[in-house]
Formats: sequence, C-alpha cells, structure tokens
Amino acid sequence: MEIPGAHNPVLQQVNQLWSMLDDMSLDSPESYRTFIEKQLRDGADFYSPPQPDSCIQVAILGPKRGVLYINVCSWKRVPAPSSTEHPVPVCGGRLDTHTEGKEQYSVLDVAFSPDVVVRAHGDPREMEQLHLLAVSFAQQQHGLSLAQGYTTLTTACKGSTQGVKDRLVSPRQPQQPVPPPAQPSPAPSLLQQIASLRGDEGMALEGTDDPPAGRVTLDLGGGGQPAKPGLIQVISSSESPLLPRPVHRLTLHSGTGATGDQGRPSSLELTIELPGVRSARECQLSISQDDVLLEVEDMYHLHLNLPKTVNEETATGAFNVRTHTLTLSVSVL
Repeated sequence: MEIPGAHNPVLQQVNQLWSMLDDMSLDSPESYRTFIEKQLRDGADFYSPPQPDSCIQVAILGPKRGVLYINVCSWKRVPAPSSTEHPVPVCGGRLDTHTEGKEQYSVLDVAFSPDVVVRAHGDPREMEQLHLLAVSFAQQQHGLSLAQGYTTLTTACKGSTQGVKDRLVSPRQPQQPVPPPAQPSPAPSLLQQIASLRGDEGMALEGTDDPPAGRVTLDLGGGGQPAKPGLIQVISSSESPLLPRPVHRLTLHSGTGATGDQGRPSSLELTIELPGVRSARECQLSISQDDVLLEVEDMYHLHLNLPKTVNEETATGAFNVRTHTLTLSVSVL
C-alpha cells in the first residue's frame, strides 16, 4: 500500500531532516546541542524587529517633486559586510506616501546591520556615508531623483516604529527593480548544515538545491574595480526568496465616443502569462487606484504601479485555463 504524499519532495526532506537529527543526537550529542542552540539564536535574530536609529529629510526632484523621509535603522536580520572591501548589505522597505494636513510626503525605511550602525556612530564621516548610502538606495531602487543635500532630524523615526516594521517586513517590489547580477553561491540549507556537523561530507542530499536569496548589487561607480566601501548590497527582507515576475502586457484603450473624450484613455487591460497555474483560485490579486499586486504561492509575484489612476470598483478579471493567461480590465478615472 502506497503512503499518501510519499513522493512529495518536501515531505521527503522533512523525513530526512528528522532522521539526521535523531542520528546526530545519538552519535554526537555535543554537536546536536551546538546546532540547536545556533538555530535558536539565528531564529531570535531573524524575528527581532528593526530599530530606528536616525531620520533624514531630502527633497525629491523627480519624477514628481516632493519630500522624502528616510528612516535609517539597525536590524539583526541584515548581515554585516565581510570586510571593508566588501559591499554594505542594506534592506529597504516599500515606499509609502502620507498626507498630514496640507503636507504630503513619502517615507522609506532603510536597514543596516547593527555592527555597521554602531561603527558609524563612532565617526561623523562614517555616519554621513551611511546616510548617503541610504539616499543612493532610494534613488536606484525606487527610481527617484533626489537633491544632493539632506537634513538630519532630531527624531529617530518619521512615523511609528510599528509602521517601520510593517514596511520592512512586507515590502512591495519597486516598479522597475534593478536587474540582478550573477548570483553568489547560496548559503547551506538546513540539511546541508546538519550533514556538515555529522561529518558526512560525501553524502549526497537529493532535492536540497536551495534557490538563491533575492539580492542584487548596486554599483555606485566602481567601474568594474574591486569592491570598495560605498557599494550597497541589497537583500530581501522577506522570509523567502523573491519569486519571479511573470511575463505581462499593459494596454491602455482610448475612448471612441462623441463626448469629447475621443483619444483619451478610458480603460486599462493587464494580461499576465502564468505557465503552470491551472486555476484562478491559485491567484491572489489586489488592485488600488494606482497599483496592482498579484501573488501565486511559491510561483509568481508581480507588483505594478499603474500609469493612470483607475476606478478599482470596476475591475474585472478572467483566467483562461487553456492558455494559462489572466486578464484584468479596469476603467480609467
């Protein structure tokens, strides 16, 4: 009799994990204790919230003029650079726009390793460089044109600390993300760490090729030379690697009536190709007046800023099971 799920690769890895842990606890109790303690420490660091450290204000020159507040934070989830010759890892949240009275402004949270922030506090020049790295991140990752100078505020955070955590832990992808370079070797998976501790270096682990973490490197003028201080390594703050963006096409349809709106966009149509998706039930789609977010668990992630303001109440969607294509239509305001 075949056991249900016996050929599921995830269940096979889980069973292999438990078996290896059991063997380690019997064969090498000290290695087992060391491994468990390390996992507990890493887990505590991973789930610790970001800590706002300083806030800077900078003018947005384009594509639309405004004011940007950057909350510079320390976060244990962000690793420290390997050396002064390596890029500085940085994790950024989503770019939010707020209105207070007559003032409209944007807020962006940028997190560094606590070691980097502590070291910067010991030297005003390093703190200035840290702030400039945050400004460079905002420009390159979100397509903003920012003023050269900035102002350091007396408060450590613009907004609430809970807002900082929400934006960093659940970021949305920028409209035009920076293309990733060649990926570095991925970190060892949990099974590979256990095998290493047991000393089974020759053991072949089937199905343990972990996907590389979602990360890119932003070159601030290195010109192909060895990395120097001032380069940024952008890492994902999500708990899983970034999923691929599906192929999509955005089309604006113009009005054709005799009401004077001829030639003016009246509706917007978004077509998304989703190979491997068999039903609309697998898709989670949300739309606002200015953006669309599509998520297919473990398969696709797509966030688009719309070129026109739309009436989300008029949105309709259809999924073609034959072509695996999702079509969204919505009226333009």
